[in-house]
Amino acid sequence: MALEDYKDLVATVASVTTIAQFFSPVFICKEIIQKGNTKDIDAMPFIGGMVMSLLMLQHGMILNDPAMIPVNVAGFTLNFTYFAIYYLYSHERDSLHGKLAKGVALTAILINYAQLENEKNVEFRFGIIVTVLMLTLIGAPLLQLGDIIKRRSTKGLPFPLIFSGTVVTFLWLLYGIIIKNVFIQFQNVVGFILCAIQLSLFAIFPNSSEDEDKKDKKN
Repeated sequence: MALEDYKDLVATVASVTTIAQFFSPVFICKEIIQKGNTKDIDAMPFIGGMVMSLLMLQHGMILNDPAMIPVNVAGFTLNFTYFAIYYLYSHERDSLHGKLAKGVALTAILINYAQLENEKNVEFRFGIIVTVLMLTLIGAPLLQLGDIIKRRSTKGLPFPLIFSGTVVTFLWLLYGIIIKNVFIQFQNVVGFILCAIQLSLFAIFPNSSEDEDKKDKKN
């Protein structure tokens, strides 16, 4: 049987797995609630998650792809919930307001652009924009690479998001190959590589160093 014969199955598995991925921040939110604060936890995965869900929803509508639409509606709803929890426990709300405002502005500008762009060009051009933003969000934790190597610790990296991201990008890569969509293929082959690199850091370095644990106990 040709790979195309498995299109619906792969689309279903990719969609279900992506929705399951959206629940991975539950573990991060649980940690926030237990600590009573958001120290060492970045808000950008949640803000970025909301932004990307809305943009991917728009992209799915442009492509008229039924597999992408419900997934990203669920993604936005869940990321909004996670952000609300983060906001509730945050002690740095002024900077949080600034980050959120930038996310809202970016989303509004790009969705408005998608409505105004020529129909012949919008799929290609909007696809490039979404691809760049998605890869930037996925690769953002690698900005901490120097600090991770220096401390020999992956403390602060969102393991649930990185692990689930590795699985999800692989499945959407397979789906992109089946439907022969270059953007979906490119987005997810690079996304998979970025996630795999980050995942390998957890095998090399512990989640927290012994020194950090001792300091935390003293404090």
